[in-house]
Amino acid sequence: MRRAWLVAGCSALLLAGCTNRQRLTQIEVWDDMKRQPKYRAQMAGDFFADERASRRPVAGTVARGHLRDDSAFYTGMVDPDTYSGKNPAPITMDSLKAGQAKFNTYCSPCHDRTGSGKGIVAVRTPGWQPTNLQDDRIKKMADGEIFSVITHGRRSMPGYRFQVSESDRWAIVGYLRALQRATSGTLEDVPADLRAEVR
Repeated sequence: MRRAWLVAGCSALLLAGCTNRQRLTQIEVWDDMKRQPKYRAQMAGDFFADERASRRPVAGTVARGHLRDDSAFYTGMVDPDTYSGKNPAPITMDSLKAGQAKFNTYCSPCHDRTGSGKGIVAVRTPGWQPTNLQDDRIKKMADGEIFSVITHGRRSMPGYRFQVSESDRWAIVGYLRALQRATSGTLEDVPADLRAEVR
């Protein structure tokens, strides 16, 4: 009988420990960061007069890495109605190689590696002909207009602003200008001491 009372008493103590009541001061060995001195999104707070913990950014705040103060570089426009006439990115051997890599990846399937407009997509789709980038009309375009076409697309050409960064788009423009010059150059464009090697 004594044993039954002992088991009943222990069981009652164990069950009493499983109640839903919370202690005012909990005993914690590790708090696991359950309580932190911070506000969560949309919480009320007493620090500001309007009692909102979520605050709007200060006017004019720009996220790090998102400042785009050079309009010609990021849009290809010097003002709302005028394309940038000249590529704002410096033309170096590295930028030409980067432009060639991006041109061969994104442009050559339609325009061909020479810009002739006879890429594999055009060959497989006879009723559709991409623009020949060697045409005089394209050669006379401002660099900013070509940048804008790469960015936003034109007619059946899609825009590539999400696939190709601004600096890579300018590198493509620089490489396209090098392609155009290579196809329309004359012997007079070659330095005099190298002309014998060209023939």
